[in-house]
Amino acid sequence: MPKFTNKLADESSPYLLQHAHNPVNWYPWGDKALQKAKEEDKPILVSIGYSACHWCHVMEHESFEDEETAKLMNDNFINIKIDREERPDLDHIYMGAVQTMTGSGGWPLNVFLTPDRKPFYGGTYFPPQKAFNRASWKEVLQGVSKLFKEKRQEVEAQAEELTQHIGRSNINTQIKNLSIDLPGEIFTKQQVDEIFENIMKQADKKWGGFGNAPKFPQTFTINYLLRYHHYTKNEEALNQACLSLDKMIQGGIYDQIGGGFARYSTDAEWLAPHFEKMLYDNALLIRTLSDAYQITPNASYKKTIEQTIDFVEKQLMHENGGFYSALDADSEGEEGKYYVWSYEEINEILGNDAVLFCEYYDVTPNGNWSERTPMSKRTPLEKEEHKNILRVLTPLHDFARQKNLDEGKAEQQLKSSEEKLLKIRNKRIRPLTDDKILLGWNALMITTLCKAAAALDISRYKEMAIENFNFLFSNFKVNDNDFELYHTYKEGMAKYPAFLDEYACLIEACISLQEITSDNKYIEYARSLTEYVFENFTASEEDFFYYSGKKQNDVIVRKKEIYDGAVPSGNSVMAGNLFYLSVILDNTTWKQKAAGFLNNLSELIIKYPTSFGNWACLLIDIFAGINEIAICGNGFENLRDELITHFIPNKVLQCTNNPQEDEYPLLAQKSVSTKPLIYLCRNYTCQSPVDNIPSIINQIVNNPKFN
Repeated sequence: MPKFTNKLADESSPYLLQHAHNPVNWYPWGDKALQKAKEEDKPILVSIGYSACHWCHVMEHESFEDEETAKLMNDNFINIKIDREERPDLDHIYMGAVQTMTGSGGWPLNVFLTPDRKPFYGGTYFPPQKAFNRASWKEVLQGVSKLFKEKRQEVEAQAEELTQHIGRSNINTQIKNLSIDLPGEIFTKQQVDEIFENIMKQADKKWGGFGNAPKFPQTFTINYLLRYHHYTKNEEALNQACLSLDKMIQGGIYDQIGGGFARYSTDAEWLAPHFEKMLYDNALLIRTLSDAYQITPNASYKKTIEQTIDFVEKQLMHENGGFYSALDADSEGEEGKYYVWSYEEINEILGNDAVLFCEYYDVTPNGNWSERTPMSKRTPLEKEEHKNILRVLTPLHDFARQKNLDEGKAEQQLKSSEEKLLKIRNKRIRPLTDDKILLGWNALMITTLCKAAAALDISRYKEMAIENFNFLFSNFKVNDNDFELYHTYKEGMAKYPAFLDEYACLIEACISLQEITSDNKYIEYARSLTEYVFENFTASEEDFFYYSGKKQNDVIVRKKEIYDGAVPSGNSVMAGNLFYLSVILDNTTWKQKAAGFLNNLSELIIKYPTSFGNWACLLIDIFAGINEIAICGNGFENLRDELITHFIPNKVLQCTNNPQEDEYPLLAQKSVSTKPLIYLCRNYTCQSPVDNIPSIINQIVNNPKFN
């Protein structure tokens, strides 16, 4: 027998019956409850939801099943539970009231009424403890009760004004919610804006990037600018992000004929790189370009993504699906010798086509590399001959217009010339390949391939990601019984314990694979890997994770890395993983740990965003509110593939064709219809399902936090 039974036990609605054994004294809407409110002169709490509403179930589990919270509700309110699908009339009335007070709505809907049923205060989901910029439910209950008792006249006036407003159906005005004493936000719009301002103080507005030479790509900083534009529509943010990407793509840091990015530029103009090509740099740049392509979309970004993945596949891919670490900068004892050209050499190879090629790629008789460097600072290669690094100073569209050329024909001629030069270059002595395969860098590449597959709708990239994941799980596991992994693999042998950032990036890869395949085995991998991280890398419940695991006993101290450097810190990636998985798996502890990490670092993130770029991206995503998207029903794949072409950095996505039997909270109890439906929950509230992507996108882009 259940410990508690309330008045909902006699109802027929599945949603109401779900609450029939809460310790809250729930009533259905009706004369009995309404009369009781008048007799006892108590405010009414109306809580509205529906059976497929994820956050309705979360709030029930967190608060309505808690006896201490139930006592607060029972002592101070007459509590009424409504199924919005049974009583859409009541839902429309009280949803309108909450939207008028707060500017937004959704389910669960919690609205407080005077004893004569007029609304005076309301909101949607409230957590059991203050978290994620939301007051706790207990704080709301105590605050509203105090307000009703001590400021009854103000309450009655607000209720009357709201009621009249709803009757007029005037949706263009907002009545300010009554003020109750609740704690402030953890993360604020002011912080988000300050991060942007501090980034722009370091921005090179002529050549792109941030700071002075040497210049690194700083993809995390560009990622933040793309997000900031996405949420705020700030054009300066998008312009600086795109300027940085454009100048890198056009510069010598990018291999103009072979694809792939070098490590960094020795000058401010991205001309002269340190020529080594690292797997992780290319993975991170492809990822950022995929985001930028979803926003713009710029054909140059698509071309660069495809060329760079092609470079990785041809030059860095193991025959069984793993990726090697790098190509050296040197060949024949000289840095960059494999990549640079003399003016005479190009003319000899291209003949009449050399004039156009040299003008477009800044090739000069004296050499664009050596002529810019004082003799005392030249490398041996620069001193030896007049060498050129291919780069673009004027984009093709503008170049063709300035030269009065047909753009299409010019592009075709340049492509033909590039192929001829590449054929000659392939005969040179190639830089050596660092052929060790590192777990973390490969995991980064998996996530990158997933993002590129989504943005460009190219299934081959998805297949490459799956193949790489299978390679890692086949070759890096210490044994088949748990999730302990090795760090490095070469020639059939894996060794050394894996580090925090590698587990973090592999968990992120699992999340990305689940989004583009809808195969929940990847979520289970992510769950198990996360549990392994807690078991082996945890210092305490509230502190950051160690970089090395507890089994690595040959180090004198276990450090905790928090800075985002050339690769994101393991702790910043884990914070994002924990937040994402907490939604999928309904794990409040993991969400609180992620928020705790961010809160502890918020001052540093704001002050030094270029050193905490991945953290900054997570902070703005959490502030914006997570879009929890479920696509349910047969044939969901087409809707999923259309959705993921859009830039939605603050999303959690799961899909299923059998939601009635699904164990995941985001999918469970969703309706099955003749065609798939898309369910959206955001900012801890759920919207009505729709059957097309434009409707969901319209709901997502209208973010009240940035209005």
